[in-house]
Amino acid sequence: MRRDFFTHSALQPKCGHKIALEAFVEKDGHVMEGVLRDDAGCWYPIIEGVPCFLRGDLRPDFEWFRKKYHLSEIGHVQSAQTDSGQQALTNKTFSDKWSRFKHYGLEPGHEKFLFEWYCKKLDVADIEALKQFYRDRNHVLEVGPGSGFNTQFIAQNTSGGVVALDISDAAFTTFQNTRHLPNCHVIQADLMDAPLRDESFDLIIADGVLHHTPDTKKAVFELFKKVKPDGQFFFYVYKKMGAAKRFCDEFIRSEFTKLSPEACYAACEGFTELGKELSKIDVKITLEKGVPILGIPPGEHNVQRLLYYNFVKCFWNDAFDFETNNMVNFDWYHPHNAWQHTEEEVAGWMKELGVSDFQFNVSNPNGISVLLTR
Repeated sequence: MRRDFFTHSALQPKCGHKIALEAFVEKDGHVMEGVLRDDAGCWYPIIEGVPCFLRGDLRPDFEWFRKKYHLSEIGHVQSAQTDSGQQALTNKTFSDKWSRFKHYGLEPGHEKFLFEWYCKKLDVADIEALKQFYRDRNHVLEVGPGSGFNTQFIAQNTSGGVVALDISDAAFTTFQNTRHLPNCHVIQADLMDAPLRDESFDLIIADGVLHHTPDTKKAVFELFKKVKPDGQFFFYVYKKMGAAKRFCDEFIRSEFTKLSPEACYAACEGFTELGKELSKIDVKITLEKGVPILGIPPGEHNVQRLLYYNFVKCFWNDAFDFETNNMVNFDWYHPHNAWQHTEEEVAGWMKELGVSDFQFNVSNPNGISVLLTR
């Protein structure tokens, strides 16, 4: 954490109103260990360069840190998260994932696939247009940055500042991958209990994150509060798929969420191999009528994608090695929260929020990309 972040205009602790920094260890312009204290007597540790604002049952055990720096005990402060037990299980999934795949999106060959997908999600023509989309933003918030590959891209292409927020240990991975960027700050916090002022950001990005919370709609509404008037908010959530895909997903998840991350990675290897072998044959078929009851449209279908979108997750992309492809399948089946939604449902959220300026961007069949202007 850079020293200037604790004076960031968007930062507002939940207990008090003012905040002060006490640095214990500094390196390369960052406070690597320290505390942020508010005027209500709460303190928030900075560990490995990342300030942690988690509260209640989501707050890790910092007794070792308290004793190391002779800090006062603080009472149990309830967080806004009412289903913290279930969320803790989801956090375990992503803490493990981003400790294994620290360079996802940063490896040679990853950028073309991932940023071309972002172009579709944000409805911009190409990578240069994507850079332009970020260029004049003053305050950007990315929620759930994972490895931080997109956080880094945004920070490199904006004249303003970027805050990355993650509830899991992915915050530490993002920090390590963005610590060289002076306009980038990383915090560990719950988006439902974020220490950030309302109406502080002119752009918020939450890509593939909100459906992993206990309640997608509540998460959308909470982040919407943080958007400035005339600011924009992009989020991507899972789309409700056909009956066969939902059946398979529910059955597999009911088994795989019981597994440790290590065991689930192993269990997903069969799906990854299936995707790989189907991709090798690259067979296409044409359905004149489609199968409407299963949500399969008419037209030309790649067989691997036909199975992938309509029956079982068997992701494969030649840009990734086997382990990274397997991680994508793990990401689908291991998280305890993985809600799916319809466009009609999401449009209803927009109506409740009073948002009329929004668009659904076509990025892939199993997700809903939403870009709104407040």
